[in-house]
Amino acid sequence: MTEHSRTPAGDALTGLILTLFRANNLTLTWGDRMVAPLGLTSARWQMLGAIAYARRPRPVAWLARDLGANRQNVQRIVNELEKDGLVAFEPNPHHKRAHLVVLTDKGRQAYEKALRLYTPRAAALADGLATEDIATARRVLDTLRARLEAEDEGTER
Repeated sequence: MTEHSRTPAGDALTGLILTLFRANNLTLTWGDRMVAPLGLTSARWQMLGAIAYARRPRPVAWLARDLGANRQNVQRIVNELEKDGLVAFEPNPHHKRAHLVVLTDKGRQAYEKALRLYTPRAAALADGLATEDIATARRVLDTLRARLEAEDEGTER
């Protein structure tokens, strides 16, 4: 990149992205420690959450899309969760091979326990931060995500 193509906004975004990388790694480690007593990892907990919050059962490919994740990685995690009895596969009336992923009672209980651990810790992390600042950060990240998704969609097809 030449000096002529750099902009103050681009430099600021680069700083934000570098901070996001570090914050993401720290968040995953924080989550791993928090849910480890439940036999979960951040990735497994995230998958349980994606399944729990879906309005209806979804196949792995849809879960991957919802999470912005690689389908193969999602399939691996879902298979691990199924092996541990936290999720089950149900027939998909719209597709013979793409089964729907659903939480089992054990999976729902594990997810609810994780939320009970998370809620007070999230409140503690948020302490002293202005709700408006958090909302602004979320809007910026949502916009960045949408632009990256649009760029990704344009290059895949």
